[in-house]
Amino acid sequence: MKNKIWILLIILLAILLGTGIYFYTNTIQNSNNSNYETKKTSTSNNTQTNNTSRKEDNSTENASSNQEKQKEPQYKEEQLATFSTKIYSKDSSRQNNIKITCNTLNNTTVKTGATFSFCSTVGKATSDKGYKEADVYDHNGNKTKGLGGGNCQVSSTLYNAVLLVSSLTVTERHEHSNDVPYVKDGKDAAVAYGSYDFKFVNNSSNDIKIKASTDGSNVTITINSIKPI
Repeated sequence: MKNKIWILLIILLAILLGTGIYFYTNTIQNSNNSNYETKKTSTSNNTQTNNTSRKEDNSTENASSNQEKQKEPQYKEEQLATFSTKIYSKDSSRQNNIKITCNTLNNTTVKTGATFSFCSTVGKATSDKGYKEADVYDHNGNKTKGLGGGNCQVSSTLYNAVLLVSSLTVTERHEHSNDVPYVKDGKDAAVAYGSYDFKFVNNSSNDIKIKASTDGSNVTITINSIKPI
């Protein structure tokens, strides 16, 4: 009888011990699963937040870029006048000077209401700028050599182009002391830094741009109006 009781007690203890181990194991596993799900959810939320943040940043950048593009004014150039003069002299020094001056003058913008000065724009002809000595007229109409010889053909070409635009008003212009072959009498504009200048005022409602070029045979000046689109 006692043996049976002990056997029953052992069996009962074994059942209780097994049940305890089972519940303990399940509790630990459920706890681990819960932690894993929490971490997974947190990682997923962070990823979604980062993606949302990136989308918002990209959206903000695109919006800012579009606003800047909309704010930037757009312009177009419309030709007002063009004039060309023939280069009769093939002297390399004169050709060199004309080319330098055209390159300096090219793409000069004159604001509406502003005064253009040829001498201020082109500057003094110096050897440092690459200018060479070529034929010029002295005050008595005699030919002599001087740095920048040929510049007067560029200024005279510009003068004749300006005369074709009614909204440009000439305020200073000087004739040469002798005849020049590239324009008609009274249509020249002599320039000498510090002495003679050629000036005009832009009285139009728009800015203008001066285009100057030479191909070795001609000097061409084109005046364009800069209009907003």
